[in-house]
Parts: sequence; structure tokens; C-alpha cells
Amino acid sequence: MKFTKFGKALLMSALSAGVILCVTSCVRSYTVGYLYVTGTVTAESNGSGIISGYKIDHNTGFLTPINGMPISSGGANPERAVLIVGSKFFYVLNAGVNAQGGATCTTANPCQNSNITEFAVGGNGIMTPQETFYTQGINPFRMMADTSGNYLLVLDHDSPNNATCKLALGPLATTCGDITVFQINQTTGRLTLVVNAQVTGSSGTGLTYFPVPANPIDFVLASGYVMTLSGLPPPAGTGDSVFPYVYSSGSGQLSLGQNSPQPITIGGNNQSATQATAIVSASGVIYVLDNEPVTYTPSGSSSPVTSPSQIVPFTVGNNGALQAQTGGVIPDATTVVNPIYLIVVSKTSNNFLYVANQGSNVLGVNAESGIAGYTITTSPSYQATPLTPPTFGSGAGPQCLVEDPSGQFIYTANFNDSTITGRSIDVNDGVLNPLRVANSYTLQGQATWCLVDGRTD
Repeated sequence: MKFTKFGKALLMSALSAGVILCVTSCVRSYTVGYLYVTGTVTAESNGSGIISGYKIDHNTGFLTPINGMPISSGGANPERAVLIVGSKFFYVLNAGVNAQGGATCTTANPCQNSNITEFAVGGNGIMTPQETFYTQGINPFRMMADTSGNYLLVLDHDSPNNATCKLALGPLATTCGDITVFQINQTTGRLTLVVNAQVTGSSGTGLTYFPVPANPIDFVLASGYVMTLSGLPPPAGTGDSVFPYVYSSGSGQLSLGQNSPQPITIGGNNQSATQATAIVSASGVIYVLDNEPVTYTPSGSSSPVTSPSQIVPFTVGNNGALQAQTGGVIPDATTVVNPIYLIVVSKTSNNFLYVANQGSNVLGVNAESGIAGYTITTSPSYQATPLTPPTFGSGAGPQCLVEDPSGQFIYTANFNDSTITGRSIDVNDGVLNPLRVANSYTLQGQATWCLVDGRTD
């Protein structure tokens, strides 16, 4: 078959158009990962919360709901979620409700029917509920997996037996919280309780939990230690402190190292943190987030600085002791308050630190919420410089902050206005720009936590 010159030109034009359309279509349909958000809205008649799921478009950051989601979280008031290494199993910590049906859990008014619900993650990000497990303590509210994905750790606000507190923490510990540790079966995802090999109860058998100081706020695993951030009441102290356990990745055991809490000091004037909100590990640095006005003198300066809240960086020393970083405290941006989480983005030409600030805790109100951004250096010494502009918008009351698997976008899930906010990262200056397609997405209920999954098969 022969073509005229006109026919050849027409054929080439058609082929070119087809290639362009194909490339465009392929680019727009590529999913780089999944975003999951837990929420408190009732999904079933039994009062369970929900899990929402979205596909992340690699070209635009646009979110598309996963078919079949949202689904029930398996219990009321989901607080945290964990996806283990390999993305096969997803666990939700459901805190339950108090005797009056509310979501506020306290020592005096504890929540009931708390559980950990396991889900199997299948193709296209779809989840299928599996089994339900229970912690050993009261009022569980934080959960994490170790880096191997072999163990799951849950922080309970209140120990099941205060008489055992002094066995691990000393004679002054009349009350305490605890950490429940589970081993994860890599085939089924089933959880098996890890018994405390160091501390035994009155019966002579090992405790089924690991006591931590009273009033725990958050915990983190870093440099071979599980560190619990606690607000210690008198006589133990008036400031917030960090208590380290030596962690065994082979057995899941927590062993006493430095068995006394270390106070968190802000700046060079020995002022202690008293309103800490979180402890986070990122790029080899431990950050304690503190929500209180404080005046301090930065390293290398003679002029005091007043900040509405701050981020305090540390490295881990001997026996898990926290060592202050050169450069001192990082002041939070002046227009935001209540820092609750942070991430370090290092897939760009520079390292950028972003801090999610919850702001005023008022439903539907976005006052003082937002993301504070910094350029950071990690060698030879730590330094942080605010970006220009220093803050970026989020929804009202962000609960979490995540980076997509490609390092192009970040998202917050927001409690007060039931939304997800997405932004793209400028690789040159760290500025967070609105997404090109849609910047905000409406959830069916108030968000409590979020995480991303890079597995897309």
C-alpha cells in the first residue's frame, strides 16, 4: 500500500495526536500511592468510626476516593492508625467512649470498649477487616510499629494496676501509664502479647505491659529507645519529661536503661516545658513540640525572643538521654499555635521542616491553624530558618501531616472542619503551593489521623 504525500502527512499527524493523548491519559491515571484518614463520624449503627481512602495522582496530587471506602474502623473514636512494612496489614486504634458516650477519656472517666482492629490491604488499596485485639491498660491513645514491622506498640494513659508502678519506676510512682507490646505475625497479621521479662507482679509472673511515668502525652521509637513524653505531677516534678526504655528489635522487649525521667528544657535559661503536645523523630533528630509562650535567648545572641509556641530539637545520647541541639529552640511562627506534628522533607534539593499547628480548638473555626515551614541543615550542626512566607494554610484543626510517596505533595487531615488539605512542595524554596486541580476535600466526619501507602499493586 502506498500513501500520497498528503496521506503521509495526515497519517503522521494522527499518530502524533494519538501519542500525545496516550501520554496525557497515562500520566493522569497514574496512582503514586494511597492516603488513608481515620474519622469519628458514625459509619454503622454500633457507633464505629470510619476509615476513608484516596488514590493520589502522581502528576497533580489530586485525590480520588477508593472504591468501597469509607468503611467502619471497627470501634468508636479511632485515634491512630498504623500500616506495617510491606503494606499488607493496617491497624486502627479505637479508643472507645466514656460512660456518658463521649470521646473524652480520662483517668476518672475512662473510655470503654477500646480495641485494635486489623485490616488486610488488598489490590487498589481496598481494606478487609480481620481480627480485633485489646491492650492491657486503660485509655489507649497512641500506637506505632517498629521499623521492621514485627512489633506493634500501644501507649495506654493508665496502668491496669497502680500497685505495679513502683516496681519499674521507683517508690514515688503511685500511678503510671503503660505500653502494651504485640508481636505481629507476618503471614496473618495476628497480634500476640509480649510479656515483660524484667518486671514481675505479685504472682511472680511477668507483667503483660511495661509501666511508664504518669500522664503520658506521646511516645516515639528512635536510636534503639522507646521514649515516652509525660507531664509529671508533684512530687515527681512540675515540668514535662521524657522517659527512655531500651528497645529490643529481636524480642520486642523494653528494658530499663536510665530509669528516671529527663526534664525537657527550653532554651538556655533552664525553663522547663509544661505544655508539650508531641514527640517526633525525623532525620535523626528528636523534636519535642511545646504549646506555651516562652521567652529565651537563642544560641549566639544576646537578645531574648518570645515565641507563642516552639519546637525543641535533641539528639539521643548515652542511656537514651536527650542532648540539646546546637542552635537551640525553633520558634513557631507567630500567627499559629498548638504544634501537634512535623515532618522533614528531604527528597528535594534542600531539607525542609514543616510543622502542623492545630490552632484554636473550635469546630469550624480556622483561627491560628496552619503549617509553619523552615529550611534546615543537619551537618555540621542543626539550624532552622523560616521560609518566606513562614506559614501556609491548612484546614481548621489539622491532626496530622504526611508527605506523598513521590515527595511532591503534603496533606493535612483536619478535625474542626472535616477536610483534607493538599499542597505541592516547591523543590527550590520549600514554599507550599495550592494543588492545581483541587486544594481541599470534604470528609464525612472529623479527621483524627492520616497516613500514606506507597504500594499501589
